[in-house]
Amino acid sequence: MPYFRITLLRSAIGLPTKSTGVLKALGLRKRMATVYYPVTPDVAGQILRVKELVDVAEVDEPLTRAEMKERRRPDPGYFVEKRGGALKKL
Repeated sequence: MPYFRITLLRSAIGLPTKSTGVLKALGLRKRMATVYYPVTPDVAGQILRVKELVDVAEVDEPLTRAEMKERRRPDPGYFVEKRGGALKKL
């Protein structure tokens, strides 16, 4: 079953209450927040009401919070090939 991945990119400050209400109904309260919903005509209609504020992609399955956090983690820029043992005193 396909899902919509909806990410809030722009704030709804100063917009009509209908737009802010749609965002609240979708569960989007902070910028860069992401929610997943099954593909239905109801959700598609809500997305069209706030299409200027959100980024939408169709995905096969939703990610958990832990998976989304792991994907946001930046590359450390280095690799640890082998950890050294404790130093020995002579």
